[in-house]
Amino acid sequence: MDRLRQLTSHFSSSPKGLPALSKKNPDDVVITMAVRSALTKAKKGGFKDTRSDELLTGMFKAAITKMQIDPALIQDICVGTVLPPGAPYEARSAALAAGIPQTTPVQVINRFCSSGLMAITTVANQIRVGQIEIGLAVGVESMTANPDSGSPKLSDDIMAHNTAKDCVQPMGWTSENVAQDFNITREDMDELAALSHKRASEAQRTGKFSEIVPVEGFSKSESGERKRIIVDKDDGIRHDSTAAALGKIRSAFPQWGGGKTTGGNASQITDGAAAVLLMRRKKAEELGLPILAKYVTTSVAGLAPRIMGIGPTYAIPMVLEQTGLTIGDVDLFEINEAFASMYVYCVRKLGLNIEKVNVNGGAIALGHPLDKCSPSRNRSSRTRTTWWKGPGNVHVHWSRNGRSGRLHSRVEPCFTSVRYRFILYTSYNLLVV
Repeated sequence: MDRLRQLTSHFSSSPKGLPALSKKNPDDVVITMAVRSALTKAKKGGFKDTRSDELLTGMFKAAITKMQIDPALIQDICVGTVLPPGAPYEARSAALAAGIPQTTPVQVINRFCSSGLMAITTVANQIRVGQIEIGLAVGVESMTANPDSGSPKLSDDIMAHNTAKDCVQPMGWTSENVAQDFNITREDMDELAALSHKRASEAQRTGKFSEIVPVEGFSKSESGERKRIIVDKDDGIRHDSTAAALGKIRSAFPQWGGGKTTGGNASQITDGAAAVLLMRRKKAEELGLPILAKYVTTSVAGLAPRIMGIGPTYAIPMVLEQTGLTIGDVDLFEINEAFASMYVYCVRKLGLNIEKVNVNGGAIALGHPLDKCSPSRNRSSRTRTTWWKGPGNVHVHWSRNGRSGRLHSRVEPCFTSVRYRFILYTSYNLLVV
């Protein structure tokens, strides 16, 4: 509670509650563009022959095409990525190659699975304090390029510490811990996993993933020849998936307890990228740009690494407290479906109506490019965009942070088709109107 009071104190002088937060102010931080690449299966899908720097360059090019402004107006770029396989200057060089002028600096941020969302938060804070007027937040992850060589060796002091050593454990272990500690059944996990695929399939069929922009990639022939291709469709959705079929899949981690986590009820490893353009409201109006959403706040919390995936149950109450909102004020929720065990627990613990949660599917169906798609589903990050039918709705999104056990969100855009919206995030959630 001390941590909660400390965080909320930063907002003590700010107006709270839905009516106050819905008001427009010239200094509001707003989102004018939120786009993402397709999310494709790592090592198998559309970007399997595309290097991470090529994917990022392609995302920059697509964003430039959609942003409706001269890229020279962008005063800073923040790129969120978790496992960068390339050189430390990869993000900067990709931006230059895509046509971003050399006068625009680039920074890189890594907060595990919420790196994309933290890129948004970083840019928003720069705008809020007056350092810049316009900034671009990007998330990218090529899990195809991740060598997956396992956890590095850590010091004896860390490995001798009962909590610190848990940071080294595989993510599947944390999923099994949640299932065992909170009595989550395999049937419940498969049920929500099937629902994720069903919703994503319907969303794709009815054109609800219109935030996807065509991104240039590469395809390699058997002879090794590479040719340029355009990737524009998510390829991880199992369109005919059912809970019964998922129930037949063997455990992925039988060595840990009940072994309830499978390849069918966990998120897919995925390649993808996303981008979000932020600026002051008065600047957006001056440039005649559409205002898709208003950024309000981000909240971050921590918990035991061994059950890191239940972070939303800590972060959501924090962000609601900060903003003076209640669960009932929120129209839509987004949870990072890293593992179904965590998804089931968070929905139950928070008392959420499943009809308001992940309405277009989540990471189990679409994939989890670690840091990526929160701005556009870089939830990695996360991950894709949810559309709303009317103005003034409240949307809460959260994701879990990897081995450190913190709560964060990846870059996932929340667009609106009509006027502006409220999005609530806390690095596990963000609030936008």
